[in-house]
Amino acid sequence: MKTEEAVDDTVLLATDGRTGLITLNRPRALNALTHPMVLRIDEALRAWEQDSAVDQVLIRGAGERGLCAGGDIRAIHDDAKAGTAASADFWRDEYRLNARIARYPKPYVALMDGIVMGGGVGVSAHGSVRVVTERSRVAMPETGIGFVPDVGGTYLLGRAPGLLGTHLALTGAAVGAADALLCGLADHFVPADRLPELTAALAGSPAGEVPAHFAGTPAPGELAGQRAWIDRCYAADTVEEIVERLLAEGDPAAKETAETILAKSPTSLKVTLTALRRARGLGSLERVLEQEFRVSCHALRAPDLVEGIRAQVVDKDRNPRWSPPALADVTDADVERFFAPLGEARELRLP
Repeated sequence: MKTEEAVDDTVLLATDGRTGLITLNRPRALNALTHPMVLRIDEALRAWEQDSAVDQVLIRGAGERGLCAGGDIRAIHDDAKAGTAASADFWRDEYRLNARIARYPKPYVALMDGIVMGGGVGVSAHGSVRVVTERSRVAMPETGIGFVPDVGGTYLLGRAPGLLGTHLALTGAAVGAADALLCGLADHFVPADRLPELTAALAGSPAGEVPAHFAGTPAPGELAGQRAWIDRCYAADTVEEIVERLLAEGDPAAKETAETILAKSPTSLKVTLTALRRARGLGSLERVLEQEFRVSCHALRAPDLVEGIRAQVVDKDRNPRWSPPALADVTDADVERFFAPLGEARELRLP
């Protein structure tokens, strides 16, 4: 028997059999996350963790366009311009939610159908059962808006095979089902038209047994065939040298990748590369999220975040004016400022 609760209709909560259902319900905004949505999901997870009638949780997106396109970046743009603390407050609760999902004691099933980007990765790819479809487009596109991968993105991408994660972090490229599986961002491929059956089956069966019954083989991806030059080029010490190696490869795909990187925020690129490499040495997701919180808060006061969102989302002229404008102009000191302590009262501390 299904029971439903919709106190805040941007997140619909229900129980179906022994499964707790979370539906992100802003389809016109590609289910982008707001602060109240994050709090609502966290509240539901805490309640279901103690509820013996709920064996597992499933998260999905309303509509057919995607699970979640990320955080509400217009709100972040406005907050950054105003110099207020709303975005830092949002990230603090969002990153706590990401950590809760990763440590959740019951199976957490994420239907990563359609667009899954930024914050959408945070509420799905840390789960224990992650399902992609032929419509999935999974990405951490932050360098294109003057930001840096967060929500545990540097943790996830840092653990991808070889240097595939570095490639995805710097380019912001979206990957399909096969490449999401290859990079460890997903566990199962299920055709989109079978998701309703899968969801229904979970009402009476353990999450660990269900996806395999609906799984298929995705269309081939691209990254496996590009792995050799990706690992060669991204092993370089700096972003500048990565670009040089890509241009020297003689492969059209590598050249196109170099051009993609050069269109991103130079500061974001250098901070992202540093954050990824430091994340590998931090160990746990919690320590990485704490680092990402520092970086995000410093990015909020840097010029490229406002400018990047303006160019991509507000004015949509797709012509950001980065500051500094070139990789060579971003110094080591510029990068280090993003990792500077916030002060004890402002730091994120996760158990």
